[in-house]
Amino acid sequence: MSGLGTFFGPWKSLRAQGAKKPIKLGLTCDATGQYMRSGQDELRGMRLAIAEANTAGGVLGRPVEWITADTETNPEAGARIAERFVTREDCAFLVGAVHSGVAHAITGVAARHGTIYFNTNSSSPTEAGENCHRVKFVWDGNGTNFSKAAVRNALRAIGRNWVLLTNDYVWGHATSAATRAQVEVNGGRILDNLIVPPNTTDFSPFLIRIQQLRPDVVATAVGGEDHLALRRQVASLRMDNSPAWIDNQLDWPDVWGSPQNLFGIFGTTWYHKLALPGVEDFVARWSKAYPDGPIDVPGNVSFNGYMGVRELLRAIERAGTTNNIRLIRELEMLRIPAAQRMQHYDAYMDPATHQLQQTIYLARRNLNPRDPSDYYEIITWSEPKDVSDEAALAACQLTPLEQIPTVEP
Repeated sequence: MSGLGTFFGPWKSLRAQGAKKPIKLGLTCDATGQYMRSGQDELRGMRLAIAEANTAGGVLGRPVEWITADTETNPEAGARIAERFVTREDCAFLVGAVHSGVAHAITGVAARHGTIYFNTNSSSPTEAGENCHRVKFVWDGNGTNFSKAAVRNALRAIGRNWVLLTNDYVWGHATSAATRAQVEVNGGRILDNLIVPPNTTDFSPFLIRIQQLRPDVVATAVGGEDHLALRRQVASLRMDNSPAWIDNQLDWPDVWGSPQNLFGIFGTTWYHKLALPGVEDFVARWSKAYPDGPIDVPGNVSFNGYMGVRELLRAIERAGTTNNIRLIRELEMLRIPAAQRMQHYDAYMDPATHQLQQTIYLARRNLNPRDPSDYYEIITWSEPKDVSDEAALAACQLTPLEQIPTVEP
């Protein structure tokens, strides 16, 4: 599917008169596979940011165009599409990915060409750790950030015996490893780590094992369609209250339409009912853009897509150029005031890992919703400095700028 021309309207006459070359974004979003819902939801946020930039006159007087294709929740597909976007479609920047394996594959392509890549929604600690790169900027909170926010209080309030439930790919393993580290350093004990193959639909063997182990807490690192199946089966077996459940991060597209299956404590980076400046207006603009979409209001995934594209385009304006080296320097200094970020604390780009440091929220099911979309009760929020990922900082070795191919699309 191509987005060329979808938000092009005001620029048609300018192009006919010899307007400046468009800035073209390659949006690498899943439309099928384990993260198809989230892939299309981040795309909605990206498209809104592009539309708003074009309505305001473009970037550096240039219109912004976009193209997208289905990365299939598959690293090989992600790499193939990224290569086509850069070498054949003349994309100046790459934006997207939910699955960390797909993000890592796209990073390899971006690194070869010197193309700046915004990884909007992959939350594996490896993305800003051993798989970091100078051309890549990681927009989501990672598994360590969420574990730090949740584990210590859960150990004190619930119990010390834990079971891990882990999707069998990079994000699942890295996130569960981060949880294990937080449990053990705070005096807890891991009874077992149950490995869940991607695209699992029947969780009964895992739930039987959990019943046998009788843990105080089950900490899950299971995402996408797998998580939908897990929640339905836990709720149907009435295991949602005992043991206690902690989801490292719960993505809005995975819960929309089934609030009755929400249970336990879970992490997020944003919620559409936060009583903060700009939130209500953003929700209204997003809802107006997608009145007939599959989700009524934006969640964390669409928020990340929107914010990533918006801040990329703003950085180009500040730098006064699309030169990748100058933009990397500009982005490494990025700081977003809380009021513009629609979070409780200022967000900033860590120049040593290229991960955005931001507010981390913990939530649970809202038993007294204000309207049909009010699924969450936000119970805590943590400052970026309190949930920082020191292990990623130690593991990340950014390529020196002089080794990055210079491009100015």
